[in-house]
Amino acid sequence: MSNSERTKKNKFGQLSFSFRIARRYLFSKKSHNAINIISGISATGVAIGTMALVVVLSVFNGFESLISDMFSAFDPDLKITLVQGKSFDINTKEFSELRKLKSVVFFTEVVEENALLRFKNMQMPAVIKGVSDDFEKMTHIDSIMYDGKFELYDGAFDRAVPGVGVASILGLGVHFIDPLYIYAPKRTSKINLLRPENSFNQMGTFVSGIFSVQQLQYDDHYVLVSVKLARQLFEYDDNTVSAIELKLADGIDKDNAQQQIKTILGDKFDVKNRYEQQESFFKIMKIEKWMTYLILCFILLIASFNIIGSLSMLIIDKKADIQTLRSLGASNQLVKRIFLFEGWMISLVGALGGIILGTLLCILQENFGLLKMGSGYVVDAYPVVTDFNDILLVFFTVLLMGFLAAYYPVRYIKSKPISD
Repeated sequence: MSNSERTKKNKFGQLSFSFRIARRYLFSKKSHNAINIISGISATGVAIGTMALVVVLSVFNGFESLISDMFSAFDPDLKITLVQGKSFDINTKEFSELRKLKSVVFFTEVVEENALLRFKNMQMPAVIKGVSDDFEKMTHIDSIMYDGKFELYDGAFDRAVPGVGVASILGLGVHFIDPLYIYAPKRTSKINLLRPENSFNQMGTFVSGIFSVQQLQYDDHYVLVSVKLARQLFEYDDNTVSAIELKLADGIDKDNAQQQIKTILGDKFDVKNRYEQQESFFKIMKIEKWMTYLILCFILLIASFNIIGSLSMLIIDKKADIQTLRSLGASNQLVKRIFLFEGWMISLVGALGGIILGTLLCILQENFGLLKMGSGYVVDAYPVVTDFNDILLVFFTVLLMGFLAAYYPVRYIKSKPISD
């Protein structure tokens, strides 16, 4: 056997010896019952902190998944806009080529501009989004209808579908007799100072349904109308749009399709996927999630300080064993490793217990909805999604904190020999 192999075997034997003694110290009865109590409190505190981390991160994942699903019912797979400018002509060879792509299932023309809404005596600014007929097929708009149905033209009258926030502010309801008026400044004429009302285009429409997606982003600002009405209101040509929204075929690589469309259209156009369309919102959610994670880690670190007290008392309780080990030739490093393993095992027990309890709570919440959100929300119970990567992160975070908490009392064994 070579010297390197002999050295590795000795190191492994020392680690195994240290681990067996640490395990015996953890589960054996101590001479002072307070040490058992403090060790139990330490493991329980770590378990509760770990469980809180698993549950909170899973709830954040649940809300992110819920909102992402809601956005997917309104946002397209890909959205094409100008890098500079507001409107563009789609009667070009590039867009003709784009329509022929096998990866593109629906090609929706969009005209989106700001306008003024008036219903009876109430007024408010809003974003008018005119969409072509295949918008309903491209999205899952029916799944987010708060009231009524999605209909932009009933054969006789133009219809509008406002967000629930807009409807609440104006006092709108489905199939009201009074029309909803939309005003937009005329683009091709000067302002009439004597009669300013003549400087606006006016369109009347009736509400067929009310949608609910996300309050700040859509519900409080958007009104859906037909692209024909929007073009008349904002004086757009038949081939002019402010955006193109695409639905891609199932089973294709969306990243490759996005890159292919970017290549076809060139640098003048932005082609954004669903995440990029709501990038700022999802970034805020990520920041909130990891800020909460750091706060709970700080609380968990405080809970881990109980390990310091537990190990300090254990070191004093086992001073005779330490002297015996030293007499048998054990180095300070070996003794130190025994109690370091002891503290780490306390963290390990707490981490495993907390992860099991936290995961169990999440599974129960996901399947039975134990914790309700109350009425008036999109879902009845708090949504949760347990991510294996989050569990691994929590597990290693707890072990790291346990190691740091155990290292503090253990490092004094060498500098302060144990005396009788």
